[in-house]
Amino acid sequence: MEAKICGVKDKITLNFILSHPNPPHFVGFIVNYNKSKRYVEFEKLKKLLSTDKKNSKYVAVLVKPSKDFLEKIKDLNFDYYQIYDFKPEEISNIKAKYNKKIITALTIGCEKDLIKYSLFEKVSDIILFDSKGYEKSLSFDHSLLKNLKLKSKIMVAGNIKYNDQLDKFIKIADIIDISGGLETSGEKDISKIDIFLKNLNKLNNEN
Repeated sequence: MEAKICGVKDKITLNFILSHPNPPHFVGFIVNYNKSKRYVEFEKLKKLLSTDKKNSKYVAVLVKPSKDFLEKIKDLNFDYYQIYDFKPEEISNIKAKYNKKIITALTIGCEKDLIKYSLFEKVSDIILFDSKGYEKSLSFDHSLLKNLKLKSKIMVAGNIKYNDQLDKFIKIADIIDISGGLETSGEKDISKIDIFLKNLNKLNNEN
């Protein structure tokens, strides 16, 4: 199982993550959603993205991005665009124009919300099932995903904690997306990040 640590906004945390013996496959940055406390302004973002990503991939988290903003970030060091609130044809156009891999983020409140995934499979490399909380780290019933059969990889978010029993996600997802669960008083906590990454590595070795 892979991991995405999201909402990174400072160099100390980023360097710790990238240099960890068990680094996450993905590191996410909130780049256009300034309602989030994890939002990173453009000039600071450029400096963060100059950091050697080593074996991880950089993800731009985008909530209904404007054409102007997509042009603004097109040359930055991102491997994936994680997109909320766009239609499949809009995502397809972005993927073709900017040659980025796509994580389509779908917000889930109840079982009927899952139906949306079939519309996005053709345009997505990964489909993220998230809560409807956006920046608020809310939960949803992850067991709703247990019977999904997707061609795309499945990423799961929604108030996952650093010390959760991660084995409960193995049968429903390929990637765990964690952000607020790695924080103390609203800031990333290196000790929690370390525990999470070690626990995930242990789980992978056992399976």
